[in-house]
Amino acid sequence: MDDFLFQNANCRTDREQMSDYRQALPLAIKDIITSLDDDTCFAHIGDDPIHFSTSVREMIEKFREVLFPGYFSKEKVDSANLVYHMGQAVSQLYEILSEQVIHVLRHDCLRYDLQCSECEPRGNGVALEMIQSIPDLRRALAEDVKGAYAGDPAAKSHDEVIFSYPGLYAIMVYRIANRLFKHQVPQLPRIMTEHAHSLTGIDIHPGATIGQRFVIDHGTGIVIGETSQIGNNVRIYQNVTIGALSLPPDAGEKLRGAKRHPTIEDDAIIYSGATILGGETVIGARSVVGGNVWLTSSIPPDTKVFMESPRLVYKHPQKHEEPHHEKTA
Repeated sequence: MDDFLFQNANCRTDREQMSDYRQALPLAIKDIITSLDDDTCFAHIGDDPIHFSTSVREMIEKFREVLFPGYFSKEKVDSANLVYHMGQAVSQLYEILSEQVIHVLRHDCLRYDLQCSECEPRGNGVALEMIQSIPDLRRALAEDVKGAYAGDPAAKSHDEVIFSYPGLYAIMVYRIANRLFKHQVPQLPRIMTEHAHSLTGIDIHPGATIGQRFVIDHGTGIVIGETSQIGNNVRIYQNVTIGALSLPPDAGEKLRGAKRHPTIEDDAIIYSGATILGGETVIGARSVVGGNVWLTSSIPPDTKVFMESPRLVYKHPQKHEEPHHEKTA
């Protein structure tokens, strides 16, 4: 009984202390609201919210369902329901995509006092052009699948590549986002590739130019910058950076739009851990860049660049002599 009374008293004390903390919240809230007048900080007050997390994920999944029919559908797709299934999926994709594009166009127009861009007709037009480009996207992704399968003995089938390879997922999202980027749709392409980045660890800027039969093996830790130019039949392994050289603090204004990232020509292979930097850096066709190589200058075609083999030090456990025990009589 005494223990119960003691615990009950403690609970009342804890509840009173919690109430004291909560009573301090209004003053903290007032200070936060006052800080919104500070022009050196950022706030998004009075503007329409952009619900990216759910809608972008839904849009990407719907794209994948249309780009790879039958692979990611919830029901079986066959000749009996193909027309119905594809009609429904494409219609849903168009609605989601047009709504997203219109939303980001209107958002930027109102928030930044831009000249009217006719958000609705432009958004609907972009969505329609994206739908019309799906056959081309399917052909491009088919080549990416074939490239991954041809170069990876661990892949048992094309289906395995489509279902399970994170590199292909990141490339698929990039190829969609890149087309939106070329349509000058704000924000949405970058949010899409960052969604893929969060799932796969592969960070491809939607503005990069990437050719056919592109293969990312394993993939985690890959960075491909906005102005990178990658040719056909290029294979990249994990932890590769195709990035910019060290930039000044005001680079955002001075270098926006300038070529800052390397060019990788056809049939090049870049192994894990390699770092290639600079807008003037060109990796020549059919070249091989070995693991952990750091490059800030160009190499000609048909060149192999490797690190020298490191000197390994082997330490073996020492054998301890048995302690000497004197015999006693």
